[in-house]
Amino acid sequence: MSSTCSCKLQIVWPNVILMSLYHYFAALGLYYIFSLNIKWQTFLFVLLLEQVGVLGTTTGAHRLWSHKSYKAKLPLRIILCVFQTIAFQNSIFEWCRDHRAHHKFTDTDADPHNINKGFFFAHMGWLMVRKHPDVIRLGKTVDMSDLEADPVVRFQKKFYGILAPVMCFLVPTVVPWYLWNENLYVAFCTAGMFRYVLSLHFTWMVNSVAHTWGTRPYDRSIKASENKLVSSLTWGEGWHNYHHVFPWDYKAEELGTFDNWSVAFIEIMAKIGWAYNLRTVSARMVQGRSEKTGTDFNASH
Repeated sequence: MSSTCSCKLQIVWPNVILMSLYHYFAALGLYYIFSLNIKWQTFLFVLLLEQVGVLGTTTGAHRLWSHKSYKAKLPLRIILCVFQTIAFQNSIFEWCRDHRAHHKFTDTDADPHNINKGFFFAHMGWLMVRKHPDVIRLGKTVDMSDLEADPVVRFQKKFYGILAPVMCFLVPTVVPWYLWNENLYVAFCTAGMFRYVLSLHFTWMVNSVAHTWGTRPYDRSIKASENKLVSSLTWGEGWHNYHHVFPWDYKAEELGTFDNWSVAFIEIMAKIGWAYNLRTVSARMVQGRSEKTGTDFNASH
């Protein structure tokens, strides 16, 4: 089990500087967008890349590879790998290892983004300090054999240091400049940095906001909560109390909602035969668990 010691956080200054630079260029990108100093094609390109990155994270790294809530044939795994690389949120292997540890050791020192260390830590601070010893020690107990056996995951992991910067920054910068004569620096700040940092914050909100505010109708003993705002921004990832109770459900929620576009994508892929063995939870099981451990409780109280 995870220890309960509270070790002093050790700041990793290169990471702090890198994060600061990301946000500086993202702020410039936001300025260019609101001052209308970008071409309309670039603005649409920013929106497209944002949604592509969301799909790579939600339907790829999260629901497919982390939780095996459905299976995907090779063409879909390759597409999702490309999308996830554009998102640049660590390799699929690292993302899934951290996420599986988060579920296995939720709200303990072995949780990489333990909410008990504060909102900022859970949101992004955990990426700017050295990992708690329990994260390293108990993280090694997380079974990753299925990902080690996936050639798509292995390929991305091997070449991630090259693929991620190219797919996340270089291509989004060059495409607007080359195809519709966008200013190169504006393209970098908007399609590259602003879009990237925005997607990071949307993902981080699941770890911070959805572990702080919302209802807990399925398990009142955990901090993961149902948060509509987070769900809307992340295509259905904000129904977090349900997800922590039933992590293998490909819907990541009990009821189909308008904001869960990840479900729609998976089901479209299932119709063309690229996704299969979609796993879900029966209504009877959900009701039984809710009656036993849940309550409509606001986690901010």
